[in-house]
Amino acid sequence: MYKDIGLFINGEWIYPHDDKPCIDIINPSTHQKLGRLACAQLGDLDHALKVAQQAFLKWRACSAEERSKVLYEAYRIILSEAESIAARMTLDQGKPLAEALAEVRFCAEHAKWHAEECKRLYGRLIPARNPKVRQLVVKRPVGVCCAFTPWNFPFNQAIRKVCAALGAGCTLILKGPEEAPSAVAALADIFHRAGLPEGCLNLVWGDPEQISSYLIDSPVIAKVSFTGSIAVGKKLAAQAGAKMKRVSMELGGHAAVIVCASSDIDKVCTLLVEAKFRNAGQICISPSRFYVHESVMDKFVSTLLDKTCKVKVGDGMDPETKMGPLCNERQIKRLQDLIDDSLAEGASLLTGGSRMDRPGNYFQPTVLANVPASARLMQEEPFGPVIPVNTFDDLDTVIELANALPYGLAAYGFSEDRQECAKLVEGLEAGMISINHYGLGMPETPFGGIKESGYGSEGGMETYDNYLSTVFVSELTRP
Repeated sequence: MYKDIGLFINGEWIYPHDDKPCIDIINPSTHQKLGRLACAQLGDLDHALKVAQQAFLKWRACSAEERSKVLYEAYRIILSEAESIAARMTLDQGKPLAEALAEVRFCAEHAKWHAEECKRLYGRLIPARNPKVRQLVVKRPVGVCCAFTPWNFPFNQAIRKVCAALGAGCTLILKGPEEAPSAVAALADIFHRAGLPEGCLNLVWGDPEQISSYLIDSPVIAKVSFTGSIAVGKKLAAQAGAKMKRVSMELGGHAAVIVCASSDIDKVCTLLVEAKFRNAGQICISPSRFYVHESVMDKFVSTLLDKTCKVKVGDGMDPETKMGPLCNERQIKRLQDLIDDSLAEGASLLTGGSRMDRPGNYFQPTVLANVPASARLMQEEPFGPVIPVNTFDDLDTVIELANALPYGLAAYGFSEDRQECAKLVEGLEAGMISINHYGLGMPETPFGGIKESGYGSEGGMETYDNYLSTVFVSELTRP
């Protein structure tokens, strides 16, 4: 089921060789080796840059209809091979197979939506003051792009960037996640079989710092897209900014959840437990800081604990599993440090709180109460299955608390009072706000943050903005 994975450059796979550096791909559930991953050297990057530039000259001249056909065919192939893609994703990323399959099938819709939308990248005619002049606004692809995608949703994060770049008429060099590479490798293969010309999509792996620095510095690259941590995003944005290159950044979040007294507590807890422990909490838009009205706190905590303790943790290949392992060992240490710090600050541990005593990167679903605002857990994105719950008594005050951090990716609010809902919508500072449900991430809706959580959107009509240049043409048509 799982094979060695190579670089994909100019329509050809370059597989790991014993005489070249490579990385072992490890199953986070068992710590067993799955295969080897080829690492790009500078010569490989030069080759990718050269063929991407050559391919761009031809791809940008293709009609929107031709590009749409490739995206539609990719959509069809993804759906037909979703089960095998998902199974390999579970092996290297760890998420339950049902989650992996849902990710792949849902992501097929991104290819379909971009296929439809790329035919609507309209310009416009501006009436001129001089009747002898014609004024046009046209949209042109920016050029060769580079993208960097994370391991938490390997198929999802990659396909958003691939479809937007290719649909706009750009070509792309993609550095996928070394820890969970199979889904991105499948994506490259799918687009190749869908009829994408050679060189339009190239895939590399290896030393993240070396690859990102080399690609961003290259004069070939016109646009940089990154999904990942704020710290790395700032570094890449600064490097790209020094050369005035276009950038889109989807960075970390620490989403506040405000539960008002009028909420249906059982319904809210069911939704939040499912959302929080999906992908073991390794989601940038995961509900992350819970603020519950003091009048319903006891009921909320009791219900939350009951549902949390029923979450079955195990190997993602087990159909009974609801939460798999963390993707890597680093996350375990970081989570433990955040929890220990919270307890030292005076928080109460209600359930979980440590690594599970079994092979693999398993961590207990954890709930803490009364976590001081000064605790690191309330200041830093946990990116794991940890819920801190605090009380509030005034909606205006808790909205200020929710907005106090530099994060601004997602926020959630629950209330049966329409005035409270309106106040949450108007007051919360986030690029995405979801009220009384979990409704983010559809292909037709923009996905992106504000403040230090980044800029630029993926999805929705905004998806193509950063891959197109706006060109104004003023032409004297007659003397």
